[in-house]
Amino acid sequence: MGESRQELLGWLNNLLQLNVTKVEQCGTGAALCQIYDSIYQDLPMSRVKFNVNTEYAYLQNFKILQNCFAKHQIERLVPVESLIKCKMQDNLEFLQWTKRFWDQYYPGGEYDAVARRKGAGAPAAAAPASAPTTSARTSGAGAARRGTTPTTAPTRSTVGVRTGGVASAALTQELNAMKDTVAGLERERDFYFSKLRDIEMLLQQACEADPELEKDEGSLIKQVQAILYSTEEGFEIPADDGAVDDQETF
Repeated sequence: MGESRQELLGWLNNLLQLNVTKVEQCGTGAALCQIYDSIYQDLPMSRVKFNVNTEYAYLQNFKILQNCFAKHQIERLVPVESLIKCKMQDNLEFLQWTKRFWDQYYPGGEYDAVARRKGAGAPAAAAPASAPTTSARTSGAGAARRGTTPTTAPTRSTVGVRTGGVASAALTQELNAMKDTVAGLERERDFYFSKLRDIEMLLQQACEADPELEKDEGSLIKQVQAILYSTEEGFEIPADDGAVDDQETF
């Protein structure tokens, strides 16, 4: 049985010195690239983008990961189309497999994650606020045996920065999700409005061609018009932009 989500996130954040709060965030491909860089240390980390939120950018990260798999002959298909959707189950399964692979092939020793991704567009709050001390580096190197993760003791300032970074990232992610939802609703509204407008124009053209059609109250045209122009209880048609209440004051 694979590790739980919390165990995987703890391992991932300790290894890479990141603040990943959800397994779904691995769908960007950035953290996955750096996990394999910790094994082979030959990925072009300067080209891996952390602070991105579009599927196009995710695909660029996964191209780098796929090149790594091909170069090192890793016989595992990377389900890119599923992962970039940032769904929990798909990313959890791939991260569990990645953890097993890392346990088997991580060479040990110290991995300086912050230095390796320097210039890769990682958010500032993701890195520790100060460099680890010599003693912390030594203990981290000793702990970095196969199947374990080098760790550093966080300072109070580091904890504060990380906490703020997590909260800010969560709010940003929520805001972006709301923007995407609103944009989707607006596109859907415009789509159906254009369809209704087309129907209305066809009815008008038919009535202009044969005025008798509009006189028959039981005709199909009158029934469709009744549906088009009906309103719900309590609904008021907005006034024109030019109609301003003279009594309104500011």
